[in-house]
Amino acid sequence: MARPRAPTFDAQRDDILSAAARLFAQQGFPATSMNQVAEACGVAKPTLYHYFQDKQALLARICDGHVHALLALVEAVKAEQLPPEPQLRALIERFTRAYADAQDQHRVLTSEIRFLDEAERERVLDVERRVVAAFAAALAAVRPELRDARLDKPLTMLLFGMINWTFTWLRPDGELSHDELAALVSDLFFGGLGAVTPREARA
Repeated sequence: MARPRAPTFDAQRDDILSAAARLFAQQGFPATSMNQVAEACGVAKPTLYHYFQDKQALLARICDGHVHALLALVEAVKAEQLPPEPQLRALIERFTRAYADAQDQHRVLTSEIRFLDEAERERVLDVERRVVAAFAAALAAVRPELRDARLDKPLTMLLFGMINWTFTWLRPDGELSHDELAALVSDLFFGGLGAVTPREARA
C-alpha cells in the first residue's frame, strides 16, 4: 500500500514550482541548476528530487500548470453564460489580471517552452490552442462576420499580442495597475484608440 502524503506535500511542491519559475524567468532554463532551485526554496537537493525527477520535469510542470490555469479561467467565464460582448470583455480583463499573479510562470511559458521535449511541448501547445480557440469563438460571437471573413483567429492573435508581453514592461510599482491595464486593453480592442478614456474621465 502506498504511503500517504504528508499534509505539507502540496505546499512544498508549490513552493518548489514557484522558486523554479522565478529562477527560470530571471536567468533562463539552461542557466538554472537544480542546486539553485533547492537553495531558493530552502530544501535539500534530495528533497527536491523527491518531488521532481529532474529540471525538465520542473519546466514541464510549470508550463502545464500555467496553461491549464488559463484554460480553467476560460471555462469559468463561459460557465457564467454572459452575452457575447460582456463575455469577451471578461475574458480579456480576467486574463490580464491573472498575469499579475503569474508573471514568472507566464514568462517561462512564452520564452522557455522551447526547452521542453517534443511530446511535452505539444501537450502544452494543445492546451494553448484550446484557449486561443475559445477566445476566437467569443470574438466571433460578437462579430460573426469576422469568422466568415476568416479574421477571427488573426484578431485573436493580435489581442494576445497586446496582453502576452506586458510582463516585459509593466512594473508592479508603476503608475498603471493590472486592473487599469485590463480595462485599457478591453477598451482599446473593442473601440480602437478613440475608445481609450483617461483615468480622470473614468471616475
